[in-house]
Amino acid sequence: MIVVIIAGGFGTRLWPLSTNNFPKQLLKLTNELTMVQNTFKRAKLLSEDILVIPEGSHIAHIKKQLPELSSEQFIVEPTRKGTANCVIEALAYIQKKHGSSEPVAFIHADHHIRDVKGFVKTFRSAAEISAAMSKIVLIGIEPTNPATGFGYIEKGQEEEGFRGSYLVDSFKEKPDFTTAKKYLKAGNYLWNCGYFVGSLEVFLREMKENAPQLYDNYLSLVKLNDFHSDEYKSFYASLKPEAIDIALIEKSKNLLVLPAAFDWMDVGSFRDLHEANESDENGNHTKGNNIYSLENENAYIRNETNNPLVVIGLDNVVVVNTDDGILVARKDISHKVGEVSKKIQESE
Repeated sequence: MIVVIIAGGFGTRLWPLSTNNFPKQLLKLTNELTMVQNTFKRAKLLSEDILVIPEGSHIAHIKKQLPELSSEQFIVEPTRKGTANCVIEALAYIQKKHGSSEPVAFIHADHHIRDVKGFVKTFRSAAEISAAMSKIVLIGIEPTNPATGFGYIEKGQEEEGFRGSYLVDSFKEKPDFTTAKKYLKAGNYLWNCGYFVGSLEVFLREMKENAPQLYDNYLSLVKLNDFHSDEYKSFYASLKPEAIDIALIEKSKNLLVLPAAFDWMDVGSFRDLHEANESDENGNHTKGNNIYSLENENAYIRNETNNPLVVIGLDNVVVVNTDDGILVARKDISHKVGEVSKKIQESE
């Protein structure tokens, strides 16, 4: 199996921890390893053939954090163009270096997973099923609540010969709360976490049939032999930004989905980040030095500076102090930080 770690993105909803120059996948958010280091640690249990796709401006940081990898294991995305173009860039690279029949697993660098054994078991099963059935196999997450921030995969009938895997009946966009409750109650919907496995042959077949423009772009990347040339960078910059779900996956008519045998969290807000970390008896998580916290409840408090940070008498709050800025927000609407973060980036 070849594992491709997609390590782009800027994590705008975790500002001021996550910034353009140092986004969330490069940060220590859940333990003493960064998000990409944790992902790489899981990937090593799946395969020795690991490729990482960072955005060009972050390549130096990524290489420093993953010193075990050679330069040949990094595929630099010249500029951010969405996951669809990350995928075809990786496939073009694999075509040149590896061949076409080995299963390729695409995973993301900024997800939080505790059950590593379940992760390995699920991906190995997905690779086995994909190879046997010559299909793209998605990995879906069993919903634990009526979440409105994820897309959903509707399971169809069970695949004969591979118990626990299902045909994909449909994809559902991020629902409203009432619809999400219906999905949860129905029991045949999974969160779409953006994980999938398939060989180069399978991806090319699916692109030819369902995403011809994406396939043409792939062929163009293959013809450009030097991934570091100005011609390559210029062509990549001309590509239309697209998500792989919209460009290919949701158009494919012959997919399987395998429910994950592991826990999963997309650390997309400070509320998620708080849940991913241990809290004290009052529901508070504090990290950093020089923090003075009195009579707070359900608070995420973090100080990345040497200045004293004092928080008194607050509930359901996020307080983060860094050299890049200070955030004080109600935790339940902390995802709105992304809207402000984008404005800050535009003004810089």
